[in-house]
Amino acid sequence: MPTPWRTATVIAIRDENPRTKTFRLALDGPSGHRAGQHYVVRLTAPDGYTASRSYSVASPPDDGNEFELTVERLDDGEVSVFLHDVAEPGDELEVRGPIGGYFVWDAESPALLIGGGSGVVPLMAMLRLARAGGHHDLTHLLVSVRSPADLYYVDELVDHDDVTIVFTRQPPEGSVRPPGRLRADDVVPLLRDDATVFVCGSAGFTNAIGDLLLDMGVAPERVRFERFGPSA
Repeated sequence: MPTPWRTATVIAIRDENPRTKTFRLALDGPSGHRAGQHYVVRLTAPDGYTASRSYSVASPPDDGNEFELTVERLDDGEVSVFLHDVAEPGDELEVRGPIGGYFVWDAESPALLIGGGSGVVPLMAMLRLARAGGHHDLTHLLVSVRSPADLYYVDELVDHDDVTIVFTRQPPEGSVRPPGRLRADDVVPLLRDDATVFVCGSAGFTNAIGDLLLDMGVAPERVRFERFGPSA
C-alpha cells in the first residue's frame, strides 16, 4: 500500500551554499525515518496541476516529528525553485514518506560513506546518527566535491576526524592533495574489511566508484548504491 500524503510545516530554512538550502519540516506525528531514506514533496497549483520531487533526509533518526531536507536550486526546476524563492517558515507542504529500505544504515555495523556533490545528503543523516550515538568509530565519510564553495554542511565536515574531503577542481589554499577525481589511494586508508560501503551521487559518479571498488577487490555485496538525477 502506498505511503499516504501528509502535511508538513516549514519551521526553519538555512543556507548551505549559494545554491542550496536545508528546510526543517515538522509533521503532526513522528517522522519515523531511517538514515538513508527520502521524502517526496508535492506542490499543487490552483488549477490542479501538480509537481513532485524526491529529496533525501539529511537529519538523523529520532523519536520526534521533525526532519530536514537539503535542496539544490535548479534554474529550470519547479519544486526546487518554489522552495528556494517562495517557501518560508510557517508554510505547509504535502509530503509522502519516509521511503526506501535498501540504502539505509542503523548504526549497528561499520560503514564507509562515499558521496559525490549533493550525494552527501543521505550520508549526512548516517554520519549524524553515528555522532549522536557516540559511534564515531563505525563510520567515515569521504566526500567528493568540486570546490569549497560547493560543499554542504561546512561546519560539520571541515576539520573533523571522521570526514575526508576531496576537491576535484578547485582545492582550498594550502591543500596538499592536487585536484582530481577520487582514486584508490583516497579510499584504501578508510576501507575496513567488515564495513558496508554506501555510495551516493550521480549515475556517472556511482558507476565510477563502483568500478574503482571492484578493481580494489571489494565484493559487490558489500556495496550499496543510491543513484539520482537532478531533483528539480
